Amino acid sequence: MGRLFEFVVNHYILVSLFVAFLVAILILESRRGGAKISAQGAVNLINKDEAIVVDIRDRKEFGEGRITGSINIPLNSLKSRVAELNKFKDKQIIVADKMGQHSAMAVKQLNAEGFSNVVRLNGGVSDWKASNLPLVKK
Repeated sequence: MGRLFEFVVNHYILVSLFVAFLVAILILESRRGGAKISAQGAVNLINKDEAIVVDIRDRKEFGEGRITGSINIPLNSLKSRVAELNKFKDKQIIVADKMGQHSAMAVKQLNAEGFSNVVRLNGGVSDWKASNLPLVKK
């Protein structure tokens, strides 16, 4: 640990550049994935604006519990099934996954296909459950 401190002191310009680049990359990547929305914000969008929830988890996880009215399109087949969502282009779309880790990729794909009102559920379905919001099991 002492050598690390010595390195930082001796090479402060190099370390400063590294930290600046790291922060820039983190900010850029967080913005690329689209806007995030909380579970309560998603409830408001669903109730007031009739937002559509696209669940990108696989069929097994989707069957264990899903948000009411959500459409299941697994992430690996989103490109081939995007035509199913064309009728919702003018509506708000909320992308949900298991823990909020893969939804950024789905938002990027939907934006590339011409969908402009796409947000991702922060924390995914896990955060939805943690907020004591209902899941439908079928």
